[in-house]
Parts: sequence; C-alpha cells; structure tokens
Amino acid sequence: MLVDSRAVVERTWQRWAERHGIDAAPFLGIAHGRRARDTLHAINPALARDEEVAWLDAAELVDLDGLKPIPGAKEFLSSLPEHARAIVTSCSRALALQRLTAAGVPVPALLVTSDDVVNGKPAPDGYRLGAQRLGVDSGACLVFEDAPPGIAAGHAAGCRVVGLATTHAAAQIQSADFVVADFTQVRAFAGNDGFDVELGR
Repeated sequence: MLVDSRAVVERTWQRWAERHGIDAAPFLGIAHGRRARDTLHAINPALARDEEVAWLDAAELVDLDGLKPIPGAKEFLSSLPEHARAIVTSCSRALALQRLTAAGVPVPALLVTSDDVVNGKPAPDGYRLGAQRLGVDSGACLVFEDAPPGIAAGHAAGCRVVGLATTHAAAQIQSADFVVADFTQVRAFAGNDGFDVELGR
C-alpha cells in the first residue's frame, strides 16, 4: 500500500450499502486489499454481479477526497532502481493511476492491476505475474502489504512479506514475516547483489 485510500473505500462501501438498505459493517471489515467483486462474493455471492462491481468502481474513480501517500512511501519507492520495483494492486489500472497521481506517488513502469489477473488477492496471481514481468523468481521478491488478503497472496506466491500497520493494527497482520508502522521504517541502499532493504522497528 502506497496511498492511504481508507476514507474513499469506506465511504464508497457505506454509500453502496445504503443503496441496498443493508449494513455496511461486514463489507468494511474485509474490503481493504481485495477486488470489489471478491469482497461482494465473500459476503454474499448473489451480490457479485457486474452491475454492482461497475457501480463500486465508478464511485471510487470520482472520489479523491482524503487520498494521501503513506508516510515515507514516495521516498522509499523513489530510492529503488526502476528495474527492481513494481506495484501489484487489487484495483483497476485506471483507479491505480488516478490514486497514485492524486497522492503524488511516482508510478513505476511495472504496474499489475486487477485487469491483469483472473484471480485477485488472496490468490498469488498478481505477485507471480509481477515477479515474472520483473524477470525474477518470486522467492527473491519482498512484498509490502497492509491487509491480510495481500499478505496471504504474497506468501502463496513464495515471497517474503512486510506488513504495514497502516490500515490494520499490527496484531491483525502478524502473519507477515515482518511488521513495521509505515515506510519511514524502511530503507533501501546499494548492496552486493544490487540493493538491500533495512527494516526498523
């Protein structure tokens, strides 16, 4: 997670739930880090219809209020060599580009979105594709994730995972290999095999 979009995501799901006269709480509990279709399917498969997904996606595209970079994200991403960085996200390419641009986060050349995979997180498809496009084995990749579905996806792809306690409390993402508060506790520097990453506590 590079952009804090929690407010947008939660507003969108609240509005969607109000349209249907249902409680948004079950959706808010699992929406972060998942595709809208997968969130709907997890709660009630009958709701995972194209028209509902289209409404949710369109609503998020026009809501920019509150988008901001995760502390340290811009600096950390900019410190990585272009050939060694990628973004793997559960949102569409259009939404990813909009949010990154709105928050002033540099867009890497390699961006894997929900448009590129059949199965979203917690399936490993996105991270496997990202590693393939980087030309490296997924076991050599370090994933940064803020939600349980993304952590599960990274592990399923064979990656090491750093949990960011930005959307969920640290106790909720302990399945990650390491947990840090945000990107201010992460530093990349030149190493023997290209670059190394140092994690603070």
